[in-house]
Amino acid sequence: MLDRDAAPAAGPSRSSGTEDESTIRSAAHSTSRRARFSRGRTAGLAGGVLVLTLTACTAHSGAGSAEETKPSAVGEITAERVLKVSEPHEETGMTLLEGPTFDDEGNLLLVDVTAPAREDKVMRIDLDSDRVTRFHTDDKSAFTSAQWGPNDDRLYLTDYAGGRIISVGSDGDDAKTVFEGDVEGRQMHPDDLAFDSDGNLFVSDSAATAYPDAEPAGRVIRIDADSSEATVLAKRQPNPNGISLGPDDDELWVSQLDADRLDRLLLNDDHTAVTTGHTAFHIDGGAAQTDSNGIDAEGNVYQAMHGIPEIRVHSRHGQHLATVRIPDGDDELESATNIAIRPGTDDAYVTVSGPEGGFVYRFDALGEGTRQSNGG
Repeated sequence: MLDRDAAPAAGPSRSSGTEDESTIRSAAHSTSRRARFSRGRTAGLAGGVLVLTLTACTAHSGAGSAEETKPSAVGEITAERVLKVSEPHEETGMTLLEGPTFDDEGNLLLVDVTAPAREDKVMRIDLDSDRVTRFHTDDKSAFTSAQWGPNDDRLYLTDYAGGRIISVGSDGDDAKTVFEGDVEGRQMHPDDLAFDSDGNLFVSDSAATAYPDAEPAGRVIRIDADSSEATVLAKRQPNPNGISLGPDDDELWVSQLDADRLDRLLLNDDHTAVTTGHTAFHIDGGAAQTDSNGIDAEGNVYQAMHGIPEIRVHSRHGQHLATVRIPDGDDELESATNIAIRPGTDDAYVTVSGPEGGFVYRFDALGEGTRQSNGG
């Protein structure tokens, strides 16, 4: 299990309305607004637990050459608006789209974190007709991400408010609980998720770090495909959010919301433990924070930003390759929370939200999409 010290950063929480509305509102602020809001490389084994104090550095033989990592001009990409999906909800005061993912028929599915009970919590979009239909809803969940399981035709959803992961069938019915309950004595707040090719599930367990004194308390959790047993792979994380596996399934890329950085965690052969890790690169976010992420077939990391509607694209070596922005004049949009690249193509879609509503934007990705860049 990785144990990581990190500089604390967070801010005040907010709540109002009924208990259910307050839970959904709290989930929204903790998962994308996330409460507003090392060091010389050292590694050692203590009692069988890997303890690391880390910064951005090379910690693996896969590091690139100077030629591969030399800086170049950062590209500017302007995404185009596809359609408006949702309006701010009266009950929660906002809308927050997340978790875009393509089904086998080419429809784009996504979640609205703040949707009230029995309203459209998971939606399916026919991109040929721009028709938006309800895919799934319930009375209490606050879904924050979605990804199709690699070994079944089911959509897996993280319920931040309920501390559980569920799956539904290809038509949005037949809801089943995949995991719920405490993990090492504490309820999980699952934010994003990723599957390896064997169906093992990796989850960012969000926990805001109360500035300036609190210890980081976020975790990275593995849920076994066969037993559904939960194991903590990394702890003391500064509010982990985005999580993606690299193209070879041997590394996790974890966005730390309260630190504006991405960590690279290397997995052992059977993906049951983190062997080593380091901070791969920092994001100069200013008032914005690192939200969800995705990985293309070339290993490029697409980092979504909360607080500014942008996607920052970096190579796996940390080189800033491009920034994806929405067009000038598309005001009242505050966050680009997540990305899906249609597998086998460079067709990339972004969920963007703000006081004006929830939207989907499109751009050409730098590499082809894979299962890892299709949701999570």
